[in-house]
Formats: sequence, C-alpha cells, structure tokens
Amino acid sequence: MLIKRILNRSPQSPQSTAHPTATAPTARATGPMVTAADCGLLLLRLTFGLFMAAHGAQKVFGLFGGGGLTATGKAFESLGYRPGKLFAVIGGLSELLGGLGLALGLLTPLAAAALIGVMINAMVTVTAAHGLWDTYGGVEYNVAIAVAALAVAAIGPGRLAADRFLPWGRGGWTEAAVALGLGGIGAAISLSV
Repeated sequence: MLIKRILNRSPQSPQSTAHPTATAPTARATGPMVTAADCGLLLLRLTFGLFMAAHGAQKVFGLFGGGGLTATGKAFESLGYRPGKLFAVIGGLSELLGGLGLALGLLTPLAAAALIGVMINAMVTVTAAHGLWDTYGGVEYNVAIAVAALAVAAIGPGRLAADRFLPWGRGGWTEAAVALGLGGIGAAISLSV
C-alpha cells in the first residue's frame, strides 16, 4: 500500500486505506520522489553523456587511447578545418563539456546544443559520404547522439538532474528549439570558416 501511494501522483485519502483509523502518510503535492521515467532519463543521459565526454577527453587530453590535441588538430586540418588545433579544442571541449552537462543534467539545453553541433559537423565532414549505416562509416551513430540530446532537451533531464529546480529543467518546446537552434548555428559557423 505504501509503495502504491509513493508511486501515485496524487495523495491517497485515509478512507481508501485498509485501516480507516490509521493515519495515511501524504504524498508530496509535486508527485513521487523518483519515477521510472526519471531513472530512464538518467540512464539515457549517463550513457550518451559519458560516452561523448570520453570522446572529448580523447581529443583534448589524449585519454582513453585518443590522440590529444596535436593528432586531433592534424586530423581536423585534413578535413578542412583551419587552424586544425583550434577546431580540435572547440570540438573536443564541446564533446567533453556537452557530454558532462548532459550526464549531470546541468544546463541541459546548452549541453544538448553542443552535442548536436558537433554531430552535425561530423555528419557533414565525415560520415554523410558513407551513407546511413555505421557499419560503412555512415551517419547512423551521429544521428542517434543528436536525436538523444534533442530528446532530453525536449523532455527535460528528469528529477535526478542538476537542472531539476531551474526553469529549463522541465524541458519543452523552447528548450528543444534552443538546443537545435544553437547547435545548428554553431555547426554552420564552424563549417563556414
């Protein structure tokens, strides 16, 4: 009975309990403490966010088998980004900070925008030429990351997030538009240089 009351969104009246004389604990007016949706969002944020943060750490610090700024800068120059090392810093920090922000649910629309921008760049400069499937080096992986980031911005990061008490912590059309708009603008600027 207690579990049922915790999971319900509205408080249960004492008359509906098995013992009408017992005082029923009241649920908070804001709903249950943690829902399955909150846990699902946390799992999604941690998975995509930490993988992206690790990719950024590869580029910026050479961690996890990455090449660091020098090797990443050379790779970026071969893709047409000049100066390559500067774009390696921008791309690496976007992945690192965007990934950590998504994982923590901190400044979620901005974190999502950083990841969306990086994924648009990756699609345009590398993976689009190889088609859809990741098996052949295509855009599948990049699209999945961008859509997951946009979805978290739209839905909100959930209750298990740093943004929980902030206005954008509930997600919505505005937050999704900010994430997609800033990500798109950032990608367009870096692709036009």
